Amino acid sequence: MSKLEVRKTVLTVEEIYHEGGPVADEPLLRGACFAVITNPFAGRFEPEIQSFMDDLRPMGLQLAERLAKALGGADKVEGYGKGSLVGAAGELEHGALWHAPGGYAMREVIGGTKAIVPSAKKVGGMGSRLDVPITHINASYVRSHFDSMEVGLNDAPRANELLFALVMTTGPRVHSRSGGLEAKDIKGEDGLK
Repeated sequence: MSKLEVRKTVLTVEEIYHEGGPVADEPLLRGACFAVITNPFAGRFEPEIQSFMDDLRPMGLQLAERLAKALGGADKVEGYGKGSLVGAAGELEHGALWHAPGGYAMREVIGGTKAIVPSAKKVGGMGSRLDVPITHINASYVRSHFDSMEVGLNDAPRANELLFALVMTTGPRVHSRSGGLEAKDIKGEDGLK
């Protein structure tokens, strides 16, 4: 992370016991780990920005490792997602630079995942919030794992900053009963079913 100017990192884990129904014996863990960094392209149009993804890779790996550990280990992770908040002096494309570094970091830490890592991004001012979508790590069609987690901070992103987030869960929504493909029935051939 030597080329990155990191202002802060955040790790948060929710323990969800129920959503109004019966109390689960073991809570669903839903967590986010994110970093607020200086946007090196803020305030100007820069034609070549792809090389910045290489600078983001070590940070992505550090965030993914930290989050998986907080959830009890990579072997406990069943759902994932990623997201970007871009400060007002940046452009949406700067947030898109998180796709590969964030997604591949989680894949490397968890190992053997097949499903695409869902994502969300937007430009917003300080205090903006982002709902990061979550799907099952091996099959995007597993409805029980369709979820999201809100991320954001009251003091970020500043106009010249980026907030890059990773989200993971340890299982399905606590009272999932919407039908469809069940996690136990995943074939794992194409990342969809």
